[in-house]
Amino acid sequence: MSTGFKVLSLTDRAADRIKAIMADADRPIAGLRVGVRNGGCAGMSYTMEYAEGAKPGEDVVEDRGVRVFVDPKAVLFLLGTEMDFTTNKLASQFVFNNPNQTSACGCGESVAITPVSEDRMPARA
Repeated sequence: MSTGFKVLSLTDRAADRIKAIMADADRPIAGLRVGVRNGGCAGMSYTMEYAEGAKPGEDVVEDRGVRVFVDPKAVLFLLGTEMDFTTNKLASQFVFNNPNQTSACGCGESVAITPVSEDRMPARA
């Protein structure tokens, strides 16, 4: 399923890193699956895994030559999010710049996210 708006977008760095990871996979990969799950000290964590194809109800985002499958339970939590990949002296990691995030724990592993309400949903094309 695809909506008329993008649930999330990718920076060039994120797209390049996803392409590199997919090229090194040990099986054919159609894209990356992104979602959220309950857990961590702030309440939620982002999830990512290889995707061999879309599951029923998933939004499919194609951005910068990369296909991202968004878990239907995560759409309202991820709407408007930009996915980036950063490298510094201590870590290389994917970062979610999420306008719906209200706080994060000190370790950076979990976040508090408020889902988008229907009155804030963008119009579908």
